[in-house]
Amino acid sequence: MTAPLKSWIERDGRLLRLRLARPKANIIDAEMIAALDGALAEHESTADLAAILVDHEGPHFSFGASVEEHLPARCAEMLAGLHALIKRMLAYPRPIIMAVKGQCLGGGLEVAAAGHLLFVAADANLGQPEMMLGVFAPAASAILPERIGQARANDLLFSGRSISGAEAAAIGLANTASDDPEAAALAWFDAALKDKSASSIGYAVAAAQMGFADRVAAKLDAVEKLYLDGLMATRDAVEGLQAFLDKRPAKWENR
Repeated sequence: MTAPLKSWIERDGRLLRLRLARPKANIIDAEMIAALDGALAEHESTADLAAILVDHEGPHFSFGASVEEHLPARCAEMLAGLHALIKRMLAYPRPIIMAVKGQCLGGGLEVAAAGHLLFVAADANLGQPEMMLGVFAPAASAILPERIGQARANDLLFSGRSISGAEAAAIGLANTASDDPEAAALAWFDAALKDKSASSIGYAVAAAQMGFADRVAAKLDAVEKLYLDGLMATRDAVEGLQAFLDKRPAKWENR
């Protein structure tokens, strides 16, 4: 199987490029999580970097996390890895810019929303459909209320519905919606960051994220415990996941 992530540096050593490289689904599974976390860790102390741009091969950013890895035997390990990646992203010493087209769902949106700036295609499809499977989205439950407010976050988290990239920009989840989010992200980098001091950018990121990153990290720990000790002890959570894998309607018993 091909490597899940491509990595290179461009813009005279100022920009680290990370590209999800398992189209068309680009599933956020344990291997993809480890690859992203490892690439970010490797370059965390690279002095000349001004930013990181994460985008994707294929038409879709990600269909979401691995449903198999959400089952009881594997979900604790999966959540620990995903939440460690998100905490690293939130506290990263350089801006992480996300460029998203197509589907950006579930764990894919959780990773995208953990970035510092989000550029999306106007016709992208962003959502947290976990409730359709009888589970909730732990990381999104911590991140989305901070980014778009409690009422809008509740709508997406409770309903499982998706929104367009244009709506994501309108409610403040995304910075801009355009035909070509990669080009928009690169243009923003060139205009806003390329010629600035990398060390000063790092302090600006730390100042802007102060409080926000700590609040999300603390809530992540709490919702992870709620997911593992509460939700996954219920019959319906396991039924919903298994029904999805079996390609059949779930049979809810409300317990």
